[in-house]
Formats: sequence, structure tokens, C-alpha cells
Amino acid sequence: MLPSDTFPILRTERLLLRRIVADDAPALFVMRSDERVMRHIPRPMTTSIAEAAEIIASLEEVRAKNEGITWGIALADRCELIGTIGFYRWKKEHFRAEVGYLLHPDHWGKGLAGEALDAVVEHGFKVLGLHSIEAVTDPGNTASNALLARHGFVQEAHFREDHFWNGRFLDSLVWSRLTDRPALTGI
Repeated sequence: MLPSDTFPILRTERLLLRRIVADDAPALFVMRSDERVMRHIPRPMTTSIAEAAEIIASLEEVRAKNEGITWGIALADRCELIGTIGFYRWKKEHFRAEVGYLLHPDHWGKGLAGEALDAVVEHGFKVLGLHSIEAVTDPGNTASNALLARHGFVQEAHFREDHFWNGRFLDSLVWSRLTDRPALTGI
């Protein structure tokens, strides 16, 4: 992974993937407190800008420890945070990490999540040396499941009632994408 003092900025045709900073707390709060955004994400909804600031601080701490990295998604011609995407649940010994993302509903259906996903996947394979990238989704999240399939991810598993959230047992789909590079040897 990267040294903790370096943050990679990724650019696509329409997007800037950048470090998430304290000033992004209000925008992150708007997204993480929106039921439409959080419907398929089994995490508590954010209840304040201060709580969003704590999330940003925890993302920075994870990155500083080289345990993951999360980018803020912004339109290339603006700096305003419209989403997040990153790697967590890093399994360094297996050269595998899980990708997760969210996007403000005003930007759904425009291909922006796929554009961000492609950039982060390429960075994961070419720069971070990942061999595989996984994503875990709610089977009911048809938009996210279709996005992953369109961008080269293959559904590996459907776990039935594998986690407990908000008083219910929920299913999970596990998706993965492998690098095109030859397998590492001699490790």
C-alpha cells in the first residue's frame, strides 16, 4: 500500500477522486443520513455533521495505518463531495480488498459510480498490487449488482441470512474481479 503521507488523486473524464477532508463533513452527513443512500448499507445512518466528521477522521486513521483507503468523489469541474469509494477489509496476505461506494442520489443513473469504480479498480490492480477485489451487496440492491456485473465483477456467492442488522437476518451477495496480471510466484 501507499506511504501514509501520500494520497493518490485519481482523475477520470468527469470525476476527481480525492482525499476526504474535514470540510466535507456537511456533504457526507447529507449522504449518510439519506435513507435512499443507506437503504442497502447495513450501517447506522449519520445523525449529525459532527458524526460525519468522526467518520472522516476514522477513514484517515485507517489510511494512515495502511489498512485501507477511501476517496471522495467529486465532479472534475467542482470540488464538492458527491460520493465516496474505497478499499477496506484489506487482506494483504491474499492480495485482496473489498471495495465499497456510495453516491448522492442527485447523481444516480449517470454512469458516475461506474467511472469511479473503474478508476479505483485499475489503481488497486496496477498500483496497490491487488490480485482480486471483492464487493459485498444486498441482493435487493439491483442497481449496485448490475453496476458490478457491467464492470467485470462476477457473483461468487449468495450467503443466506449471514448477518444480523436492525433486528433482521439479511442475505449478502459476494462479487469479485481478478486482475489480468499473471499470478505472483515465489512468495
